[in-house]
Amino acid sequence: MIRRLFRALVTALACLGFLMALVTVAPPRWYASVLAGPWPVPHGEVLIVLGGDVNDNGVLGETSYWRSVFGVTAWRNGSWRQVILSGELNTTAPMRDFLVSQGVPASAIAIEGRSKTTRENALNTAQFLRNIPGPYVLLTSDYHMFRAHRAFTKAGLTVTPAPFSDVLKAFHDPVRRWTGFITLVSETGKIAWYWVRGWI
Repeated sequence: MIRRLFRALVTALACLGFLMALVTVAPPRWYASVLAGPWPVPHGEVLIVLGGDVNDNGVLGETSYWRSVFGVTAWRNGSWRQVILSGELNTTAPMRDFLVSQGVPASAIAIEGRSKTTRENALNTAQFLRNIPGPYVLLTSDYHMFRAHRAFTKAGLTVTPAPFSDVLKAFHDPVRRWTGFITLVSETGKIAWYWVRGWI
């Protein structure tokens, strides 16, 4: 019995070691690219930026920060009428402050501040935009776009996806590749859950 447990432990550790080496040497960029989908230049009139995380002190977390950065980039490179920030208020308010600090007019930013999940992002934003004409462009992380785009479509809101390099960027740094891989594994579980629930 003890020998079997020892062999099982050795096998599990060997598999884990192999997986870590594989992810470090050859991270699954192809899978992140599949989740991101096409990479069009974002053009539209209403830019929807999804919130991510926030630190305990109210400062933007890494995901929200990069979504804000690329929201600013999209604003500068386009001719947008409005930016919609969708997510919990404690996340979207700091995102708004960041956008304003980078030159996006406060009058052009609206917050949908009730959503705690991607499904709520889709449902609440669709309701929020009932009287705001499009076309709409959805900006979020590369790994998140597959689920987010389909959730918005399911909610009845037609959006053009505009992913940006998030996990793919992490894969350029060998130190961060394992974190990026875990993000993809987590997102795959969320996609499966949304599919089972009929939310995408």
